[in-house]
Amino acid sequence: MAEAHNSDHVAKLRKLIGDTKFCMLTTMEPDGSLHSRPMAVQQTEFDGDLWFFTGKSTEKVRELAREQHANVSFSNPGDNAYVSVSGRARIVDDKAKAKELWNPFYRTWFPKGLDDPELTLLKVEVDHAEYWDAPNSLVTHLFGVVKATVTGKSPRPGDHAELTLKP
Repeated sequence: MAEAHNSDHVAKLRKLIGDTKFCMLTTMEPDGSLHSRPMAVQQTEFDGDLWFFTGKSTEKVRELAREQHANVSFSNPGDNAYVSVSGRARIVDDKAKAKELWNPFYRTWFPKGLDDPELTLLKVEVDHAEYWDAPNSLVTHLFGVVKATVTGKSPRPGDHAELTLKP
């Protein structure tokens, strides 16, 4: 698991995140336990920040007021792609950014649309990321298992990288 600052890895991370519609956001409760929930990822090109719509009165907003560290995990099992990012999360009241990110689909949670008084943005500024991207071909996986059985070495098909985005 080598740490990297390589722009190729960041581009790969951008691609893996960009293909995922939903993720799990993990925050910390007052007693130190972790609390995860599904979130819809805003479809913007990943530049080191992730954006989400949320309600101002939600538990995650209260949790983030106490502890800003958060984790966001992405899973694309059909493509054998997995991403985990961590960073600091904060609430952002920015009407212009909300308008830029808005999709009518979100009326389900915010019936008054962009004028909903509960609507706010949650921004995660990513400082660390790790991804796993394995080939999704069954033949490639089977070859890796057979090779591991013969050689006694663990199968490691695909890419894996750990990145520091912000020091």
